[in-house]
Amino acid sequence: MSDPRNRTPGSDGPGDGDPKRPNILFIITDQHRADHVGFMGNDVVRTPNLDAIAERGTVFENAWVSNPVCMPNRSTIMTGRMPSTHGVIFNDRSLEWGASTHVGQFRSAGYRTALIGKSHLQHGMSRNSMTPAKGEPAVRDSHPSGWDRLEDEEMYLDGNPDWPDDFYGFDTTELSINHGASVTGHHYQWAMERGAKHEDLVVPQTADNPKRRGGDVWWQVYDPPYGPEFHSSSFVADRTINFIEEATAGGTPWLAWASFPDPHHPFTPPGEWFDRHNPDDMQLPATFDDPMEGAPAFLKRVQGFTVFDMNWWVALTGATSPEVTRAAMAANYGTIEMIDDRVGQIVAAIERVGQLDNTIIVFTSDHGDMMGDHGLLLKGFMHYRGTLQVPMVIADPRSSAGRTTSLSSSIDLGSTLMERCGIEPHHGIQGVSLAPLLDDPNAAVRDSVLIEDDIDRPPGRGPTSIRTLITNTHRYSRYNSGEDGLYELGTDDDERTNHSATNPQLRSEMVEKLTDSLIAHSDTARGAPVQV
Repeated sequence: MSDPRNRTPGSDGPGDGDPKRPNILFIITDQHRADHVGFMGNDVVRTPNLDAIAERGTVFENAWVSNPVCMPNRSTIMTGRMPSTHGVIFNDRSLEWGASTHVGQFRSAGYRTALIGKSHLQHGMSRNSMTPAKGEPAVRDSHPSGWDRLEDEEMYLDGNPDWPDDFYGFDTTELSINHGASVTGHHYQWAMERGAKHEDLVVPQTADNPKRRGGDVWWQVYDPPYGPEFHSSSFVADRTINFIEEATAGGTPWLAWASFPDPHHPFTPPGEWFDRHNPDDMQLPATFDDPMEGAPAFLKRVQGFTVFDMNWWVALTGATSPEVTRAAMAANYGTIEMIDDRVGQIVAAIERVGQLDNTIIVFTSDHGDMMGDHGLLLKGFMHYRGTLQVPMVIADPRSSAGRTTSLSSSIDLGSTLMERCGIEPHHGIQGVSLAPLLDDPNAAVRDSVLIEDDIDRPPGRGPTSIRTLITNTHRYSRYNSGEDGLYELGTDDDERTNHSATNPQLRSEMVEKLTDSLIAHSDTARGAPVQV
């Protein structure tokens, strides 16, 4: 165990020191809607640096998650496997310590690998989000004690803890663990070294947190008690740049995950970024007053919840009021614009060290946010476009720029990067490579995308499992409550009209396609004999 900031490459395998092997900058945000960037048509939020990446790359206009919750989808991006396959079905359990990842494959091939910012591959920040399971566990833990406590934020207050040489394939890991104005993980020590005050950084996720401005409309919208120089987006940019400079100087190809905790709520853009947008200027979504006829009964109940009734700061909630929704939108845009500024700093650093023409840049998010659509806010068991669709760009200097409407999924990113870099994939990958779309935006590699959503809780408080299938023309969602939804994409992108009851033939076709997809995603790799 050693300091994560002094890690050496994990392998002397093929590719060490070979400047022709492309570097990877993987930019990922948290809870970021597909339409909250300029390159997807939003003319209010200002994202010139992300737009510049999009202008050089392939924009995936039809990109969807594999699960609309943080940990499951992040684990899917890492492993190329569905949540029901890798086991992280919700935010209450950690990715298995021995899980193979695309990052691990890059590391074995001689790449320096770094995770800077939010990980959430372990349930440290969300380990209290569920009622503990009763009785003995279904599977006993065989890993070394403490393996799943590396993201417990209290471990970082007295100094950075010892760190394993390999964290899911990353040889360098520096974490910003929480959200909003709460500063924890390696981020906390970084800020303290730069003159921040402890009482400003350790901010509780409650209504009585310290703040400079805001919080009147909703406590989760405010200006933090510290300046932009200590915020998570600044930490991610600073440490990512440091890693890139060191790896480049060492002559090795590198893979860097720049993982921004924002724009996930609480919406706390600091200082100047808090003033970027006036809530009064925000336009409510077209479906804000949607009565949701034909929607599942539990979602209609959620629509009636207010942000003041939330029993936990990440609980399901309705949009409450136009005032709350506009405040959330304005602050959300401010956090996105700060991220965009810091992305510009990272890209400028890559250009400064002469690696821009040899670096593949990926941008995406782990899931979206309802942000007032259908009178709903935030995320969680809301299978609408707002949470299911994400921004996605892959800018490979070896490919021409373009835009594609072909279906793609979060699960496909690892396969794509490994193919583009000549990296051998690990066994059991369920994603497909999007590489053909980088060369021909009119090509197709999928005819559907499967989306899972599960929660381990007692029955009676709504459904505990959802399966959604996205095709080029429809979204079909099936709940274990027996309810379902069938919506036409393209002609009804607002998802107002449920055709499940009125078009039984189409519903039958979608049920058959969903069944086929579930069978196709059955895991045949987990527990397979280990190759020697």
